[in-house]
Amino acid sequence: MAITAAEVNKLRQMTGAGMMDCKNALVENDGDFDKAIDFLRKKGQKLASKRADRDANEGVVIAKTNENKSFAACIMINCETDFVAKTDLFVNFCKSVLDLAIEKMPKSEEELKGLQINGTSIADLLIEQTGKTGEKVELAHYNFIEGPMNFAYNHQGSRLATIVGFNKACDEILGKDIAMQIASMAPVAIDKDLVSPETIEKELEIYRDLIRQEGKPENMVEQIAQGKLNKFFKDSTLLNQDFIKEGKKSVEQHIKEIDKDLKVTAFTRLMLGA
Repeated sequence: MAITAAEVNKLRQMTGAGMMDCKNALVENDGDFDKAIDFLRKKGQKLASKRADRDANEGVVIAKTNENKSFAACIMINCETDFVAKTDLFVNFCKSVLDLAIEKMPKSEEELKGLQINGTSIADLLIEQTGKTGEKVELAHYNFIEGPMNFAYNHQGSRLATIVGFNKACDEILGKDIAMQIASMAPVAIDKDLVSPETIEKELEIYRDLIRQEGKPENMVEQIAQGKLNKFFKDSTLLNQDFIKEGKKSVEQHIKEIDKDLKVTAFTRLMLGA
């Protein structure tokens, strides 16, 4: 299939790989971006740690908890341009949707869309926003956590937000620190035991290919791959990551120092372009 220059540039900004490498990756994978990213990794290309958010739909990502912190919600509402995303009209609309979610605690995107503000459903208000802004406006994501104690973090610029839940009441500073940790370090799961088998096998496949390309003996491939997988668990699971405020200890160690019975029960991280 024909690959456009815009598609090549998009993959380049997503990965940090060279233009020709990106073009070849897209050609080899029929324009599938996810497969192209894996292709580049297997070829040993140096990729950026996260995708560039400027390539995705624009919009607002915000999170909030209710007053007693028993419920937290995070939403992403997309529009087409950064200009619209920064207008008071659009930002205030997004805040009103989140406020309604916090008040009514809907359990799905569809339930949230069915709720009303001044007699008009969120679904119809999204269409109304399209008319007001001249751009497509849609509710892209709605996530919530309900439980004993929850916290929310909003990164400056309303392009990244997180929510995190705990099994019991905990210190306000700790809760916000863990929410910020999730925003900064983008873990894929709470602990290594909760990483999906599909993710694990995908990582191992990439490691095996890279190790073979390095010319390592076949009888050492699996052992080295498992070592790399353990590094992945440390870097990519919340409890095993280095705590951002004190790199000499893990997140789990920091939590246990404050309350040995405290546990993270769930988290959500939403980011434009991720």
